[in-house]
Amino acid sequence: MSLFTPSRRGLILGLTSGAAGFAATGALAQQVFTEYPFQLGVASGDPTADGFVIWTRLAPNPLEPGYGMPAAPMSVSWEVAADRGFSQTVASGQVVARPELGHAVHVEVEGLQPGRDYFYRFGAGRERSLTGRARTAPAAGAATAGVRFGVVGCQNYEQGFYTAHRHIAGEDLDFIYCYGDYIYEGRGNRVWNSAAGPQAQPRPHVGGETYSLDDYRRRYAQYKMDPDLQAAHASAPWFVTWDDHEIDNNWVSDLDQDGTDPAIFRLRQQAALQAFYENMPLRRSAFPRGASLQLYRRAVYGDLLDLNLLDTRQYRTDQPCNERWASTCDDVNDATAEVLGQAQEAWLFQNLQGSRARWKVLAQQVMVMDLNRNLNGELGYNLDTWAGYRIPRARLLNHIRNSRIDNVVVLTGDEHQNYAGELHLDGRNPEGRAVATEFVTTSISSSGDGVDQREDMARIQSQNPFLKFNNAQRGYVVCDLTHERWRTDFKVLDRVSTPGGTLSTRRSMAIETGNPALVEA
Repeated sequence: MSLFTPSRRGLILGLTSGAAGFAATGALAQQVFTEYPFQLGVASGDPTADGFVIWTRLAPNPLEPGYGMPAAPMSVSWEVAADRGFSQTVASGQVVARPELGHAVHVEVEGLQPGRDYFYRFGAGRERSLTGRARTAPAAGAATAGVRFGVVGCQNYEQGFYTAHRHIAGEDLDFIYCYGDYIYEGRGNRVWNSAAGPQAQPRPHVGGETYSLDDYRRRYAQYKMDPDLQAAHASAPWFVTWDDHEIDNNWVSDLDQDGTDPAIFRLRQQAALQAFYENMPLRRSAFPRGASLQLYRRAVYGDLLDLNLLDTRQYRTDQPCNERWASTCDDVNDATAEVLGQAQEAWLFQNLQGSRARWKVLAQQVMVMDLNRNLNGELGYNLDTWAGYRIPRARLLNHIRNSRIDNVVVLTGDEHQNYAGELHLDGRNPEGRAVATEFVTTSISSSGDGVDQREDMARIQSQNPFLKFNNAQRGYVVCDLTHERWRTDFKVLDRVSTPGGTLSTRRSMAIETGNPALVEA
């Protein structure tokens, strides 16, 4: 069964089921591995109604220079089956794992049935990977009774264990959305300064801060060797986006927080983008081109869900007011400011305007709610959120309101806390009913164990009545959708500083079709 149309470029990149040689004879390297080559696990991603991407990366010694692989292309086999025992194989083939891509492979499987589970695995030499489960989406426009998915992100390896990933692997989800901060770029530390003061790191990073391609490859390898993260990837297909720590804290466009020459910073971006692509289950449309990568895209789940996956870093103008915390200045009203950039914004507005799905989702990174975070009686924002970009924020919310687009839900991360709130054009002066609803998902591990609610956040919630729920523990979110109702379960852990934390549902919030007001479920 042929699933691809081979091309010279596709063969060179090792993205199709064809095989390309590395020597004049055209032979591929044949390896007898002394260490297991699939130590980074497997993953699937970007499901459609007839397929998905399956991913793995050969790395017998993931943390060593060269990660234990020869500087030569290798053949990797792959299989997709309708059953976990692989008695009903529906697709198979060979793909080339190339050293230029860190011996990663991305297979775009097509021709499958909509709305059902499939199982996949890889082989290299005499070795075989573990088995992953993927699920195709319902056919576009098809009557779809329900969709159930998870939201994760902000998983600083140093600051906690990935117990949340172990739990989400058991949730039986249609997909998992990762809003970003899959890795953190900082150097390894034995101690870190949290809000509670210096604390011991549960498990430090290997190596210094990430700058080169080898640095980023090693950092992804350390994260992906975690068995709980591997279980989450193997349990369901992922839609991945990025935030800032995949490159550097609070970067936007070609600017970093240290004032590095943009030409120099683009070299770092180029290394980080390549490593991101190598280690994520992304389609060939996301293949990096220098210091840029096409990441925003759309997924459709029957007649129930339109998922607009956004990129709020790559096209954004610089944070205003020198990014002073809980402050504001005239620059938040800069008419030339951008969050999405003109092309992505136009693409999003067209999608929202033309959608016939019941729920229209903006899956993105930084908060849209304009929380006043100043506790001294003045006005002040987190300027790395949409609140620091009042004109683009107003364009987005006015488009939704003026076009009478109902059932818009924003999914956000970055804050290391859970939030549920209602979106108004101006949170200081809300007029009428909310324009949309926003759910912010806490971190997997970043910021350590956390508390039920921080004292400062209790005060902030009291002065922002559109914020209906806040919690500062670690965990993830599960969203359960029907045509009548959207329900979000905030699932939290009592600890991540040691393995085996206890999971509980801290709060369940819901909205009814046609009404963005939040209620307890």
